[in-house]
Amino acid sequence: MVSLDDVKKAYREIGDTIQKTPILTSSLLNERCGMQVCLKAEHLQKTGSFKIRGATNAVKQAVAGGARFITAASSGNHGQAVAYIASQLGIPAMIVVPEDANRVKVEAIKAYQAEVEYCGLTSAERIPRAKQLAEDNHGAYIPPYDHPAVIAGQGTIAIEILKQVPDVDVIVVPVGGGGLIGGILCAAKALKPEVRVIGVEPETANDTFLSLQKGEITAISGTTTIADGLRTSQPGDLTFPILREHLDELVLVSEVEIKEAFQFLLERTKQLIEPSGATALAAVMAGKAGMADEKAAVILSGGNVDLYQIPHFLTS
Repeated sequence: MVSLDDVKKAYREIGDTIQKTPILTSSLLNERCGMQVCLKAEHLQKTGSFKIRGATNAVKQAVAGGARFITAASSGNHGQAVAYIASQLGIPAMIVVPEDANRVKVEAIKAYQAEVEYCGLTSAERIPRAKQLAEDNHGAYIPPYDHPAVIAGQGTIAIEILKQVPDVDVIVVPVGGGGLIGGILCAAKALKPEVRVIGVEPETANDTFLSLQKGEITAISGTTTIADGLRTSQPGDLTFPILREHLDELVLVSEVEIKEAFQFLLERTKQLIEPSGATALAAVMAGKAGMADEKAAVILSGGNVDLYQIPHFLTS
């Protein structure tokens, strides 16, 4: 399991790459939720999401171990993050994306100077291809969440939150594969054991919720949730034990609740957050996470939005 020392080491290693993202507040949001809401603005992070933290830590470790080529299987935030840090380190990268990958996301990956290879439609097709490319080129494959260095890198968010909001009562985190919340749990529970950590999943992408209920990793079929960054089929082998041991609660939010949070952030705070990044706030606004008069740190995990999709993310 990832330790606090691992997270602290990651924080030192990635400090010259990442942004120390701000805490945003809104008096209107506080009034609506009946608590103090502190928004951790990871959408303002380099490459537009928290993913750069774990990617930087993992890629730097791989390069230190002799890797001279980097691969990943992702058409989204992870792919962009890996492409960016590989470029910064002068290491060639290949990002394997699905054949139906969003054009905007592919162009963003290319803008960070990585090559792109199209492969199949599912992660079951992309991941073996990315691993094979890494092996053929004496490189390293960087998974999106189920990797100790990735988990430790994501956990650096907790270090920042506890410095910025030392009296925080609860941290609310979106849950996909579990790398983000796993890292936050490893750091937050060691630094401030009394802080509660609540995970949030879409109702239609509830693989971690079901896994926790059953006490074992449980897979789901595909989902069409607008929170596309949370469309994992099951939690990770490394991340799930962390959640099972340390997570205080996991709640589910509807598509309408995600849209309401997305629209509130856009209209009232003037922040453009991708639906996945608005999911944690959706739980707070719906009264599913946090209690009256508490101080809640809510992770806005990313802001990489296809502008043409915005009308689909608004409430009627």
